Amino acid sequence: MRTHLARGSRAAIAGLACAAILFTLGSAQSAAAGNTGGAAGGDLTATAGAALPFTTQEAEDAAHTGTVIGPDVTQSTVASEASGRRAVRLTQGQRVTFTLTAPANAVTVVYNLPRGASGTLSVYAGGTKLDQRLQVTSRYAYREANWIAGAKTHQFFSHGRIQLGRTLNAGDTVTLQVDAGDTAGPYTIDSADFEQVAAPAQAPAGALDVTTLGADPTGAADSTQAFTQAVAQGRGGTVWIPPGTYRLTQPLYVENVTIRGAGHWHSVVSSSRFIVQGSSPGNVHLADFAVIGDVTQRVDDNPDNFVMGALGPDSSVSGMWLQWLKVGLWLTGTNDNLVVEDNRILDMAADGLNLNGNAKNITVRNNYVRNTGDDALAMWSMPSPNQSSSFTANTVIQPNLANGIAIYGGQDITVRGNLVQDTNALGSGIAISNQAFMGGFTPLAGTITVDGNTLVRAGAMNPNWNHPMSALRVDSYNHPIQAQVRITDTTVLDSPWSAFQFVSGGGQGLAVGGVTIDGAVVRDVGTVVVQAETTGVVTLRNVTATGVGSAGVYNCPFPASVPPLTINDGGGNSGWDSEWTDCTSWPERGERPGEPDPDGNLALARPVTVTGHTEVYTGARAVDGDASSYWESPNHAFPQSLTVDLGEVEDLGRLVLKLPPAPAWEARGQTITVRGGDTPGALRDLLSPRTYSFSPATGNTAEQRFPDGTRARYVQLVFTANTGWPAGQLSELELYRS
Repeated sequence: MRTHLARGSRAAIAGLACAAILFTLGSAQSAAAGNTGGAAGGDLTATAGAALPFTTQEAEDAAHTGTVIGPDVTQSTVASEASGRRAVRLTQGQRVTFTLTAPANAVTVVYNLPRGASGTLSVYAGGTKLDQRLQVTSRYAYREANWIAGAKTHQFFSHGRIQLGRTLNAGDTVTLQVDAGDTAGPYTIDSADFEQVAAPAQAPAGALDVTTLGADPTGAADSTQAFTQAVAQGRGGTVWIPPGTYRLTQPLYVENVTIRGAGHWHSVVSSSRFIVQGSSPGNVHLADFAVIGDVTQRVDDNPDNFVMGALGPDSSVSGMWLQWLKVGLWLTGTNDNLVVEDNRILDMAADGLNLNGNAKNITVRNNYVRNTGDDALAMWSMPSPNQSSSFTANTVIQPNLANGIAIYGGQDITVRGNLVQDTNALGSGIAISNQAFMGGFTPLAGTITVDGNTLVRAGAMNPNWNHPMSALRVDSYNHPIQAQVRITDTTVLDSPWSAFQFVSGGGQGLAVGGVTIDGAVVRDVGTVVVQAETTGVVTLRNVTATGVGSAGVYNCPFPASVPPLTINDGGGNSGWDSEWTDCTSWPERGERPGEPDPDGNLALARPVTVTGHTEVYTGARAVDGDASSYWESPNHAFPQSLTVDLGEVEDLGRLVLKLPPAPAWEARGQTITVRGGDTPGALRDLLSPRTYSFSPATGNTAEQRFPDGTRARYVQLVFTANTGWPAGQLSELELYRS
């Protein structure tokens, strides 16, 4: 079956949720082969992403006595949010056993529980049961965002971590088992991250210890006052957070200070609003501790973030564990030369990190971002442009309701060497977009460099479009793409839908230009390699594809009144030279285009260009197969033309022109010249000007045969007169081979 698109209903393609709207302040991850695209063969190994201090193992690849769920890419299913789109479900007495490939003394488990469940899960290290059990909860799962069009219940997984009490060697085992007393199940285990956690670091010489000012490392007492005093007294130096758990109930203001912990496994701050400030002189450095919040649902008006606002110039954030917040870092104001690196950002209700305007020379590198409720990493050029900033060598897994990496406007931006995998509804792996969201937006400008990125199982069905979003999307949503967008050395593996998309998501058909894709390996896409849904010009070279599910190219602009995308072949391309020609449907994954009906209407649902139209009576209505709908040109403005692109040069035998058959349409004659050719700029007369008569008595239909040997790809009707109305009118243009 095909998924039919009600193209008329897509006048405004629903906006993606760009994170929590601004609060008012003046070694690479192994890519598990889930293969939800075409028929994959061989191992899939990521070629990009962060150098991580842990090794990930997928539960479905481990020894287990549970039940594998998935693969599934259906929105709002547990399996669709699992890495690899599969996981293992455990009930009482069942287990999953991982065999270590490197020494480890700690594990982080990605798990799902039923809604409302909390409890424990037993852990065995080297066959010995730990005295302490892994604490698990669904408190931060099953999030809702009903104000976002197309959103459903999401974020089914969460992270739980535990130290194993000793170092295990490669070949030793770690078992997660549902024992008596583990009553939160069934437990769905997605993956486990094994690492060797270093002993707590020692305080730097001269550092100000927060416990000397009364901070409580047990978490029982409120340590807000002690931290507030420490960051004020410690300006120009270091504030030290020794091992322990500290509870803060109010945010901090920081400037010219370093806040450092003994390592994020050891120094933990419980706070849902750690830093909230509109500006700062800068020189703020946050390092080596965890901030774990208690944000159960996303409220965009609340600053429930690790950082909300500005750290100031020449600042840094490194070695942090951020979890259960709304956003990790939502950065506004002046943050010139900021470096954000080597952090883990997990289970956010919205974005992982968002550079919300005025970002200059900011570097975000080597971070691990997983299970966000919006864009994992985003740059949004509002109210001022982001400039000369970069996302480099990050690993992003399981973003929900938006993209893995999103660039919304900005100048001279770089996205390089990132790994994005397992995106969910409403998002691509990487989006390069002119979606504004609100006023004050700066469109893309200068050179946008997208280089050396790997996208695994990226792309998702957009329920607002009934069309997918590709692994990599270029979107002229509110403004034409006029920057130089250079996409190089891209790897797309196992996309369930398509690899590269060019679209005007606001439904205006704005042009995409200045885009070059040079060097791409596309392996196993569910439908097409190129998904073109707007007008413009792009160049592709050295793009090789294998395992293409349906066809190489889908080129059906929306609205259909704009010309189709011009795709220049720069050479070196292979494996995607076929086209999906039925613009009335989107192929199911793996569906091959059927043989065209030799007696069918060649113009049906093909792209149409018109010189103009009146009100809602667009050119697409003349090829929609519905004789009751119609195109009407601007009034009192002859000549007017309508041009259809048949997709390839076709033999033409017969022309059929229709007006609506309703009795309200009185008899009339229209003077029309029929022109055609192989290219839009070189059309010739196929049929000389003549008056075509339309009468309700004969169904308001006129026919004319073409001379033998007539061939054309583009067929144009030029209207110069109409005896019934001062405009060109047509309900159906039909072209037949015989």
